[in-house]
Amino acid sequence: MKRKYFLVGLFLMLVMFLVGCSGGGIVTPATDEAKVKSVIQDYYLAINDQNWSKVKSYCVYGSDQYYKVSVMEDTANMVQQYYGTLTITCFANVSDVSVNGNYASAYSDVNIVVTAGYYYDAASDSGYLYLQKVGNSWKLY
Repeated sequence: MKRKYFLVGLFLMLVMFLVGCSGGGIVTPATDEAKVKSVIQDYYLAINDQNWSKVKSYCVYGSDQYYKVSVMEDTANMVQQYYGTLTITCFANVSDVSVNGNYASAYSDVNIVVTAGYYYDAASDSGYLYLQKVGNSWKLY
């Protein structure tokens, strides 16, 4: 009887060991999809923090998205200059992620609230964001 428990325990330990082996450096599409979602979420979190250099780091340098961030930064600075401390709150829902080699797209539904002093603005937008794999990172372009 003890031998039976020992073999069952040994088998379970072997199964747990094999489950822990994830294949090393193999990148699967599911992993890329998770990375794409994470980059988009981190992009919006950096906008919330108004960390413009970090927001730009999630974009391909010189791309349309990089330019949009520069315009957003200038606008935020102008609003803050006229109305006082600026608060930006973005809520993003990312879905329909598609990865094709070094390119990806994801549908994003975003709600944005901007306040500064007595200034208040709210907007929502939705559409596809496009990403490119640069090195080992996904970036918006």
